[in-house]
Amino acid sequence: MADYLTFQALAALVTLTGLEIVLGIDNVIFIAILVGKLPPEQRRKTRNLGLFLAMFLRIALLLCLTWIMGLTKPLFSVFGHGFTGKDLILLVGGLFLLVKSTREIHEHTEDRPHAHDPKPHAGRAVIGQIIAIDLVFSLDSIITAVGMAQQVAIMIAAVVLAVLAMMVFSGAVSAFIERHPTIKMLALSFLLMIGIMLVADGLGYHIERGYIYFAMFFSLCVELLNIRARRRQAATAPPT
Repeated sequence: MADYLTFQALAALVTLTGLEIVLGIDNVIFIAILVGKLPPEQRRKTRNLGLFLAMFLRIALLLCLTWIMGLTKPLFSVFGHGFTGKDLILLVGGLFLLVKSTREIHEHTEDRPHAHDPKPHAGRAVIGQIIAIDLVFSLDSIITAVGMAQQVAIMIAAVVLAVLAMMVFSGAVSAFIERHPTIKMLALSFLLMIGIMLVADGLGYHIERGYIYFAMFFSLCVELLNIRARRRQAATAPPT
């Protein structure tokens, strides 16, 4: 027990928790898009259940460190590039995000009646998608965590704290995205970029996620200014 109360262990816990939260931003946005298609009374329960099950998936992956590290070993080569198990998972996850984001953008830009109606029986499908995409988003953070901390207990504690933080803030993020259609389109575009990044990573072309996060943060700041400007314009507009 004393080994976990040292400054080094606590520093690793704080660092890993922060890493999990930062790398979970795209996961929270994806969940917000998914649960937005459910009836309002099902959204919180589905969101928290999906995150709760995804947390156990991450813990299970941490307990299978030998298998996780084995995913970084080449399985076969195509045109000189050795594909690993991690590459294949990133490719599938990236293609899934590309298809999902493109379909969502198409539904929001085309005039299709009933396309946005809540689906009362889609909860299980949403939970399954949350768990599946969390597996993809977890790989980088888990492999990074293995290099930053030696104690599995610290890594598990960081995962639990990060998921609890997601549960606390995901509701506010979902509500904010649902209230502002332009933010929702921006979020879908962000997921589209993440999908492209995952596919590129799977093909051996690494793109720093920090660049995408910065572009997203800058775009979000501009859109927040637009929202504020529209509110001020609506408040000062003369009554018709």
